[in-house]
Amino acid sequence: MNPNKDGKRRSDIRYGLDVGVVLKEDQSTGYITYGKVQKILTNSPTHPHGIKVRLNTGEVGRVQEIL
Repeated sequence: MNPNKDGKRRSDIRYGLDVGVVLKEDQSTGYITYGKVQKILTNSPTHPHGIKVRLNTGEVGRVQEIL
């Protein structure tokens, strides 16, 4: 994984990008779900736990890695 693409900066994330996210219910285990970004939900330029996005599947989670 590229350390500069850890999902903490909004400017690194674009619609249609393949990403790995941790869903709310998976925060305790850190299980990563993969998909394409449908919508960026975090408005601030950065977030310490990852930018929140909605995947094409409708699932919402915080980006942990950008593929």
